Amino acid sequence: MSTQIAGTRVAFVGTGTMAEAVLAGALSSGLDPADVVATVRREDRGAELAETYGVATTTDNAAAVSDARLVVVGVKPKDVAAVLDEIGPALPADAVVVSVAVGLPLSFYARHLPADQHVVRTMPNTPAQVGAGVTAVVPGPTTDEDDVALVEALLAGTGETLRITEKEIDAFGALAGSGPAYVFYVVDAMAEAGVLMGLTRAVARRLAVQTVLGAGTLLARTGEHPVVLREKVSSPGGTTIQALRRLDDAGVRASFVAAMEAARDRSAELGRELG
Repeated sequence: MSTQIAGTRVAFVGTGTMAEAVLAGALSSGLDPADVVATVRREDRGAELAETYGVATTTDNAAAVSDARLVVVGVKPKDVAAVLDEIGPALPADAVVVSVAVGLPLSFYARHLPADQHVVRTMPNTPAQVGAGVTAVVPGPTTDEDDVALVEALLAGTGETLRITEKEIDAFGALAGSGPAYVFYVVDAMAEAGVLMGLTRAVARRLAVQTVLGAGTLLARTGEHPVVLREKVSSPGGTTIQALRRLDDAGVRASFVAAMEAARDRSAELGRELG
């Protein structure tokens, strides 16, 4: 089973934010820039990618995929159908099409690609840009273990990967895909509270960011349940327990559940609209 990305020909059809994060992560994991081609619409974008990553660029999508083992489709969801129709006839039979587009089910790709073309649907989140993301991996019905392992090797430099089923992807998106925004929201609220209590904005922001980073690191490294770690900070009759009581009184926990359910439902709705 192939688990190394080195030596694999990879084409990036479009290099939006998520696709560029995958590109950067793959290069850090051992992918040779000489084995990569990225397609662009504008020459200045091509020059930027070539200078930053040392990869070849082209405006010809079909030519880019003609000898690729992995084809990362990194255009906006509204443009995916046209791109698939364009590259479909040029795809090698063993090429694996890797989707990073939001909301497009595997059935959508099946309608726009040759029969039995290998497809893996993925959903990275924005911390992938700094190698600290988590990406859902949804194998298509014609993919085999080697295909999926190769895609996971491609994604290794962006953080963790997690294989799930397609019926789970809306829930994954609501928790992990949108999750960074919830954390940014909390950090902003903590920093604003610090300013309200007399700290400078710079100090309050630094404290909020480092506190969230440290808490996440502690949680990941110890493997302890978050309730256990929370209770270690919450002395009986102390300051933290009073703060947590206020959060509970305000329904913060219920609001988080409702927010993620809303994100899940909207994701499912988008999937029906786009797919």
